[in-house]
Amino acid sequence: MNADDFPTPDVDVDSVDPETLKDRIDAGEDVTLLDARMQSDYDEWRIDGDNVMSINIPYFEFLEDDIDEGVLERIPDDREVTVLCAKGGASEYVAGTLAERGYDVNHLEDGMNGWASIYEAVEVERYDGAGTLLQYQRPSSGCLGYLLYHDGEAAIIDPLRAFTDRYLDDAADLGVDLQYALDTHIHADHISKGRTLADRLDVPYHLGKPAETRDPDFEFEPIEPNDVVELGDVDIKAVHTPGHTTGMTSYLVDDEALLTGDTLFVESIGRTELQFADQDARDGARVQYETLHNVIMTESNDVKVLPGHFSVTNDGEYIDVTPGQPMFSTVGYIWENNEILRLSEDEFVEHMFDNLPSKPPNYEQVIATNAGEYQPEDDDEETELELGPNRCAATADSAVADD
Repeated sequence: MNADDFPTPDVDVDSVDPETLKDRIDAGEDVTLLDARMQSDYDEWRIDGDNVMSINIPYFEFLEDDIDEGVLERIPDDREVTVLCAKGGASEYVAGTLAERGYDVNHLEDGMNGWASIYEAVEVERYDGAGTLLQYQRPSSGCLGYLLYHDGEAAIIDPLRAFTDRYLDDAADLGVDLQYALDTHIHADHISKGRTLADRLDVPYHLGKPAETRDPDFEFEPIEPNDVVELGDVDIKAVHTPGHTTGMTSYLVDDEALLTGDTLFVESIGRTELQFADQDARDGARVQYETLHNVIMTESNDVKVLPGHFSVTNDGEYIDVTPGQPMFSTVGYIWENNEILRLSEDEFVEHMFDNLPSKPPNYEQVIATNAGEYQPEDDDEETELELGPNRCAATADSAVADD
């Protein structure tokens, strides 16, 4: 039986939408979750936190009429329990089964797929350049995208798939017209909707010209290194920052904020071996070292670093960031606090390959999709390809040091 092909339970159970559950967790409420997915899926990615009790009991343990008493003893009967699964079907069945036995229970609407669709949009308040810069956050995966608008015009940078229509709705609410869609690179952990938005609006889709080294199977308008895209009075300058990929391009907005994609994060450094798996991946790390030292760290200390991701652990914990608040740092702060930047080149290269995390789920198909070489069948397949936290940081030990 497929985990989501379950009959409707005899007992009605309430559902809780993902946004409400997140609000409860963020507010510090005690939350008890019964995750009915397989243990391998649970170990790979789950909802957790300091105030969350998370229990993993696969759905098949509840298929028999006589459920093992040992299973039931693991489930608290003195508090509300929220059951979740991948898409919502199995969790509704499990919740109904428990409700029949007197448990105070509900289930998570749309399961982990619904959890993955949550986003927040926050203004980067300390951005002092012309126009307004919004940061789109996907807390479940750690992906970030940006909307820059000024004088009735807007550009979207690293647009996330989950928010395709939301970008259009937000632009309409703000009274601005989207004029450009840009990506920093061909992503490995989420599906970009830059081309989709550009095609829908009949506006230019930009990648840095060095992205041609990735042989994308589509046409785009390349930006040469150091060239500028003008958005009203705002200059968006292409800065070639290879290392994570050969085509990686950061965007310097009005000499005030550097959108670094996967080169440099607030709390860590981008890994380099995803593209270079077929050759000596340490070559990529050496390129990354040169980029960090000779390009990014030569910017003014007060230039804001706005990354393409933040780190989320498998158990849903965030490293040195708070979703719902703008996630950025400065060149000066990162230089002073990220000890990895002060290693010698050889030490840096070796560090980048110590204790590497596992590769992003489905990363080869995600890259193929973003390169135009593969077309997922439908939205469901795109969702499946993206599930799980991003793993674009090099190592757990490459984080910025604490104050």
